[in-house]
Amino acid sequence: MSPWWPLDRSADILFKDREEAGAKLADRLLDHRGKHVVVLGIPRGGVPVAAEIARRLDGELDVVVARKLGAPFSPELAIGAVTADGGRFLNDDVIRELGIDQGYIQRVTEQELKEAGAREQRFRGSRPAVQLAGRVAILVDDGLATGATMRAAVRALRARHPARLVVAVPVGAREACAALRREADEVVCLAEPEPFGAVGVYYQRFDAVPDQVVTQILSRGVTEAAGKQ
Repeated sequence: MSPWWPLDRSADILFKDREEAGAKLADRLLDHRGKHVVVLGIPRGGVPVAAEIARRLDGELDVVVARKLGAPFSPELAIGAVTADGGRFLNDDVIRELGIDQGYIQRVTEQELKEAGAREQRFRGSRPAVQLAGRVAILVDDGLATGATMRAAVRALRARHPARLVVAVPVGAREACAALRREADEVVCLAEPEPFGAVGVYYQRFDAVPDQVVTQILSRGVTEAAGKQ
């Protein structure tokens, strides 16, 4: 069977890698430079993008762990998402269409909340979450397909009372970006191709980001921030 994407992907590629994507996003966010912003990456792939933005905006780097809630018999299909601190988004249309019962939703929510908490502990270690109250928070991922994890993260961050909540992604599906514009104060998306496909199609290099790399990036970000104080 032939792959669904064209064999020649060169026309789809927008970014060399996540670092270049972060640099291009930072250029669009320069109004926030030097304003004590917090840049929060969604692991794993969003963290290298967020780190580049934080570096160029002189911002503080942190993480928001979000986990997809997979449909029964099709874990890759998102029926929603949760974050480690209890934020949740449910795709009611998909849940209705598939006839998913509340018992399953509760079980998968508890399972993914536990996993999200464990990952956040692993990534952050003993460091507390960065305070967001009254600050500009820039929430970053490497792309938006369904937008479920990003919407869960937005809802979680709202509860921490930032002065302004900005979603920043290099590339996203048009429908997902439109939905987030109804929830965030600002959405910066460099490209909204249609039909969308998969996020990795738009990167020349889209390697998996191991947990240890996320931990190293976050530790480096803390060290850099301390050096600026």
